[in-house]
Amino acid sequence: MKKVRILGVDPGYAIVGFGVVEYDGLHFTPVEYGAVLTEAGTPFPERLKAIHHDMEFIFEKYKPDCMAIEKLYFNTNHTTGIDVAQARGVTVLSAAERNVPIFEYTPLQVKSAVVGYGKAEKKQVMEMTRQLLGLAQIPKPDDAADALAIAICHGHSTRWG
Repeated sequence: MKKVRILGVDPGYAIVGFGVVEYDGLHFTPVEYGAVLTEAGTPFPERLKAIHHDMEFIFEKYKPDCMAIEKLYFNTNHTTGIDVAQARGVTVLSAAERNVPIFEYTPLQVKSAVVGYGKAEKKQVMEMTRQLLGLAQIPKPDDAADALAIAICHGHSTRWG
């Protein structure tokens, strides 16, 4: 089977985690991971512009075949949720402009796909992500580890071949 390149994204506006992996149907190979950072106190439209600019760079450099992104849930802080949703939209736009297929997963789906248990703790997901990617350490920042887990979830959730 041909290798597929998956971009996983953990959306946010202060920190956007990203992780690029290749998957051949059996094994994951890490390509790159990290985070897009915006500074507190920066006007929000400027933060969105910075996220868009950095996501454009990531798409151009790594040329993913698809993007997997976490679905948003509004718990108690709706204002923060709305801001995260706007930042998420900028990221989705970068994929859509390139006709890169976009797949969305809930935290429960990510935990189930990576650990095998939908109520797994964050530390379990991070450790299993490290193991599946053959990394010496859990990726930092946490947002990058989350993005890699989202990419792994997509790999495990899709029929390839």
